[in-house]
Amino acid sequence: MAKTSKVITPKNEFALAFHEVLEEKQLSKEIIISAIESAMVSAYRRAVNASAAQYVEAKIDPDTGKVTVFAEKEVVEEVMDQRTEVTLEDARKVNPDVQLNDMATVETTPSDFGRVAAQTARQVIQQRIREAERSAQLEYFQRQVGEIVSGIVQASNPVQGVTVGLDMKAEGVMPSNQKVPGERFKVHDRLRAVVLEVKDGPRGPQIILSRAHRNFLRRLLENEVPEIYHGIVEIRAIAREPGARAKVAVLATQPGVDAVGACVGIKGVRIQAIVKELHEEKIDIIQWDQDPVIYISKAISPARVNGVYLSENPEGQKTATVVVSEDQLSLAIGRDGQNARLAAKLTSWRIDIKSLPEAASDTLAKLKNNDELSAMLPAAVEMIPTIELVLAKKAESRPVTPEEFTQLAQFVDRVERRTVQIKEEAVRAEQEKTAAARADIPAPAFNMKLEEAGIKEHVFNILSEAGYETIGQLMLALKTESDKVLGLPGIGPKAIQNIEEVFAALTFPEVVIPVETEVAVSEMVEPVSGEATLEGRKPARARTEADGVEEGAAVKDGVSLDEIFAFKPEVFTSGTTGVESDDKKGKKKKKNTVALELDEKTGEVVGRKKHKRGEAEWSEE
Repeated sequence: MAKTSKVITPKNEFALAFHEVLEEKQLSKEIIISAIESAMVSAYRRAVNASAAQYVEAKIDPDTGKVTVFAEKEVVEEVMDQRTEVTLEDARKVNPDVQLNDMATVETTPSDFGRVAAQTARQVIQQRIREAERSAQLEYFQRQVGEIVSGIVQASNPVQGVTVGLDMKAEGVMPSNQKVPGERFKVHDRLRAVVLEVKDGPRGPQIILSRAHRNFLRRLLENEVPEIYHGIVEIRAIAREPGARAKVAVLATQPGVDAVGACVGIKGVRIQAIVKELHEEKIDIIQWDQDPVIYISKAISPARVNGVYLSENPEGQKTATVVVSEDQLSLAIGRDGQNARLAAKLTSWRIDIKSLPEAASDTLAKLKNNDELSAMLPAAVEMIPTIELVLAKKAESRPVTPEEFTQLAQFVDRVERRTVQIKEEAVRAEQEKTAAARADIPAPAFNMKLEEAGIKEHVFNILSEAGYETIGQLMLALKTESDKVLGLPGIGPKAIQNIEEVFAALTFPEVVIPVETEVAVSEMVEPVSGEATLEGRKPARARTEADGVEEGAAVKDGVSLDEIFAFKPEVFTSGTTGVESDDKKGKKKKKNTVALELDEKTGEVVGRKKHKRGEAEWSEE
């Protein structure tokens, strides 16, 4: 039996080259084919000198590399111009229904188009591939903003920064101000950085990297601590001075989880990996707390705090006075104030750190100069001689016992807490005063612009620059802080008099609050003897539309039975009432005519329904 040999044909060279480009450029097949076809169209137009208005389309077979060009031509009997005309016979090979003078799209590939296309389309294809690469790079790295990327150092310059080779043959730049101070990079070093910003440039995307941004530390913590990555532990705030120190506030979102311990790891292995990446930058992990006093106390760590006292001025600036013992003062402030500065950034409070003797001296002066405070704290007043004695010993550098330090701490704590309480009460009183003053001002005044008041122009300009925009704001300021308005440059008694005269002449539209008083009567029921109403309905079931509450026998603001019996019989016999009955099934509304009369036999008012039988004849029921 003869054996059949299988002939293996080599793969098409175009297909091999095509797939090689796909792999090298890391682009999709559709992008490359679209670029080649667009280039072939340009090559055809240049080869035959075709008009730009003529529709031309090119198709390429990715397996064989064969290019076919189609062009729109006019169907004529005799071809005069091969570029724009085609015979009827050739056109009907493509479209059997085409007629003379129609436009048909037919194949028009030149005989030597392969060589011409290869020469002409090369530059266009390369340009399209470069554009596709840039577009893909831009989209990819825009999605990576805020994420960590890894790359190889290609160049390092103290002025221009570090150039880093990234994925997809892109380049990133890390400016000098985004480097951790003290870091030195050499060519071919591998580094990690966070993508800070991506911009589209003429030579491709401009990728700005950073190792100094706090988000770099955040992403490192997410990579090293699985609890943060999975959301069991949440990072609430980060304060960082690159290369020196950082503070991170964390909070567990599930009960029973130690947030600080999870970040530190067993024997500190997790945090040490991050410290090593940041070239020995010290990192303090603290527990976030909703109470500002506890939160600030932990933010000052590693220093131990004796007390934290909060205050907030009317402008909204928040200040925390932190009292520490003398041996903890340098630790609380840190080198060049670094610890206090980071704690302020972490908590968003202005922090004033004082030693215990300094705080006691300030508190003593405050207590002596404030009679109201002294009256509220008689026990603290009794401690004044003792406190003065301890402070004198401290000033003379004589030894102070731990018990005396405890007395100082108790004295400061007692007076400062009461001071904070007095300030809070004063703020509440001011708020109540402002609310009461606002209640006396018409509500529409806060919606009317100040220029509508008719104040003199120069006075209006001064008030406008001071931030007063509406009439209501200025009225409220004159009631609560008239001295502040009078203290504005250019505002004097005459200006205030002009403002008051203008405001006295103003009239504000009344605010009308609509109140629904209409009463919707329930479904009509047959009138019961002695209980008929004007509309022949039972009055015992009435529902108010405003609140939906059923009311009693008489309709509110309506006519009672006593009022009905007070009328003369002629009133009922001479008039009729028309009641619209709305059928629930959508039938046409019927108009019933009911006449109310006094029955002389029974002495009761009854309703009689009348039906129209003719134009002027009525029958009673």
